[in-house]
Amino acid sequence: MIPLLLILIPVVCGIAGFFIKDARIGRTWSLLVSLVVLATSLVGILAFNKPANLHFNAEWLHALGSSFSLMMDGMSQVLCLLTALSFPIIFISTYYNQYKNGSQFYALMLLSQAGLLGVFVASDALLFYFFWELALIPAYFLCSIWGGERRIAVTFKFFIYTFVGSLFMLVALVYVYLRTPDHSFALTSFYNTKINFSAQNWLFWLFFVAFAIKMPIFPLHTWQPDTYEQSPTAVTMVLSGVMVKMGVYGILRWVIPVVPSGLWAWGDTVSSLAVIGMIYASFVALTQDDLKRFVAYSSIAHMGLMCLAIFATTNSGLQGVMIQMFNHGINIIGLWIVVNVIEQKFGTRKMSELGGLAQKAPVLSILLVVIALANVALPLTNAFVGEFLMFNGIFTSTATKYNVALTVAAGVSIILSAWYTLNMIQKVFYGNSNTLTVSAKDIGPGARFALVILVIVIIVVGVYPSIVLNLTKGASEFILSKMYTQ
Repeated sequence: MIPLLLILIPVVCGIAGFFIKDARIGRTWSLLVSLVVLATSLVGILAFNKPANLHFNAEWLHALGSSFSLMMDGMSQVLCLLTALSFPIIFISTYYNQYKNGSQFYALMLLSQAGLLGVFVASDALLFYFFWELALIPAYFLCSIWGGERRIAVTFKFFIYTFVGSLFMLVALVYVYLRTPDHSFALTSFYNTKINFSAQNWLFWLFFVAFAIKMPIFPLHTWQPDTYEQSPTAVTMVLSGVMVKMGVYGILRWVIPVVPSGLWAWGDTVSSLAVIGMIYASFVALTQDDLKRFVAYSSIAHMGLMCLAIFATTNSGLQGVMIQMFNHGINIIGLWIVVNVIEQKFGTRKMSELGGLAQKAPVLSILLVVIALANVALPLTNAFVGEFLMFNGIFTSTATKYNVALTVAAGVSIILSAWYTLNMIQKVFYGNSNTLTVSAKDIGPGARFALVILVIVIIVVGVYPSIVLNLTKGASEFILSKMYTQ
C-alpha cells in the first residue's frame, strides 16, 4: 500500500493545486504535500522487512496482460527516499522565488514528483512506461513556460531527445512482451523471457539509448547543459538531482536482467563512451563561466562514472552505483541551491562577475565548501563511499581486459573534478570583493535550513554508509546474478 500512497498523494494534491488561485497558498500547499510524501517514504523504509506493505497489485489493462503493479525493493526504497527528500528541500530553498501563475508551477512540480516515484516503484513494463512519460510531461511545461529567454528552442530539443528515446524504449518493451511466455507486461515475465543472442544485441541498444539520453551519456548529452541553463533553478534541481537517476535505474531494472547478453557484447563500447564523456565534460567544466553550465557538465562527468561501474559487472561496482545515485542527488541539489541563492541575490551566474563572498557570507561559504568537497569525494563525506566502491569494482572487473586503463582514465576525471570544483570556489567565494558583492549579505533562513539538512545527510551517510548499503544489498546481488545469466 505504501508505494500506492507515494504516487496518489502528489497526483491528487497536484491536481488540486491547479485550482488554487493564490500563489503563496499554492507554494505552501506543495511544501506540506511534499513533507507528507517524505513521511510516507520514511514509513516505507521502516517497513522494509514487511513485504506486504511494499507491494500493490490491481487489475488495469487485463486484455493486454498489464496490471497496476507496484513494488519497492532496496533500490526503489533509496530512490524514493531521494525523490521524497529532494522536493521539500527544493521548495524550502526556493520558497521566495517568484513565478507567474505560481500555483500552476507548483502543481506541475508535484505531478512530476508523482511520475518519478511511479518510475521507481512500477513492476509492470507498460505501467513503467506510463510513469516515465508522466514524469517528463510536467518537466516539459515547467521548462517551456517558466524558463529563460531561449526556453522554446531548448525545450524543443529536450522534447525531441526524450521523445525519440521513449519511442525506442516502447519498441523494445513491446518486442519483449510479445515473446513473454504468458503475454504479460509483468516484470517477472520479462525476466523469465528467453531471447536469442542476436535479438538481445539490438534490443540492448533500443533500451540503452532511451536510458542513456536521460542520464545523459556521451554523445547523447547535448540537450542537458542548455536545458539546465534555461530552466528555472527549482526545475533544474529536479532534472539534475532526481530525473537523471531514471536512466541509471532503467539500466539496472530493465536492461541488465532482460538482455544480459547485450551487456557483455557491448560493455567495452559503452564503457569507452562513458570514459570519453567523463573526460570531455570535465575539461568543458573547467572552461565554464556560467555556474549553471558548470554544474551541468560536472553532473555529466559523475553520471559517466556510474555508467562505467555498472558495466564493470561486479558487486562492489553495483553497490557503489546504488549509493552514489542517492549521494549525487543530495550533493548536486546542494550546489544548485547555492547557484539559486547567488542568482537571486546578485542577478548573475557568471563567476567572473563574483568574488569575495566568503567575507560577506561566511555561513553560505562554509556550507558550499562542505557540499563541494563531498562532490569531489573527500573522505568522511557521502560520495567517498560510492566512488571508492565504484573504483574498486572497475579495477577488479573481469568483464574487460581494459579494466586498469578504464580505472586510470576514470581517476583522471576525478582529479579534474577536484580542479574545476576548487577553481569555482576560489573564483566565487575567495579573493577580493567587487562592486557587485561588496554589500552582500549572508544566506537567508530557508536556504540555510535546506543546506544544513543536506550537509547532515552528507556527513551521516559518509560516516555510516550501511544505512543505504544494507537496503541495496539484496537488489545488487540479484542484478549481479542476472548479469551472468545468458
